Amino acid sequence: MKNIIVCMKQVLDPEIPLSLFHIDTEARLAIPPKATPPVLSPFDENALEAALKIKDARESNVTVISLGKKLNRVVVSSALAAGADHLVLLQDEAFGDFNTYLTAGALAAAIKKLGEYDLILCGLQAADTNTGQVGTGIASMLGIPCITEASKVELDDNKVRVEKASADGSEVIEAPAPAVVTTNYEVGVLREPGVEAFMSAAKKPITTWDARELGIETADTDCFSLVRMYEPTQEGKCEILEGAGPEEKAEKLVNRLVEVKVI
Repeated sequence: MKNIIVCMKQVLDPEIPLSLFHIDTEARLAIPPKATPPVLSPFDENALEAALKIKDARESNVTVISLGKKLNRVVVSSALAAGADHLVLLQDEAFGDFNTYLTAGALAAAIKKLGEYDLILCGLQAADTNTGQVGTGIASMLGIPCITEASKVELDDNKVRVEKASADGSEVIEAPAPAVVTTNYEVGVLREPGVEAFMSAAKKPITTWDARELGIETADTDCFSLVRMYEPTQEGKCEILEGAGPEEKAEKLVNRLVEVKVI
């Protein structure tokens, strides 16, 4: 039996048009439109699909870990319906202000608390911050190898084999297990669970830990300060160039573009 851990983040739906967001300059927050439920980061869904493909090929146990200040139980439980066996929720008021370093630290602490593991899978990056640092941070804190941007992941008895794109085509990389692997969209879209899968998901175990239970400090979370958040003003100017015909208009346009140093 192989133990696979998948880190999945709850995010705002990345399909929400930016024009619907409101910037609160005083609170320095981006306010999303009302009645927009969160989703699991699509990049992390790719990671879960990679885990489930390994589970299809060999006997494996897949545990999903999700961290946040306030997690939507319906959203995060969808990972169980897709095929994960166990869900661990890291939920604490302090987690809402975590940066990537602190997030990686909390996830690493949870992984240590879970015990034995053979593979840790993360999405290439989060769909909201796009930093792409949590996976490598977890590997560093656990002292294990990390391979990024995998398009295919296989798990043997004592090693992880990964395929990834390179400038000249593709390459195959092997690392001793346990290891951290971040995946891209090429591993596949997360499978769609049926009604029966959602019903069986309700019987699967869900564990919830806060910062105290993880044994981590949250007092010094202000590693940076947001000085200002605002909507940039965009001004457009339109200049009409008159002319007797197409040739004269074209000549005036070229002269004007040279004048303003566009060409």
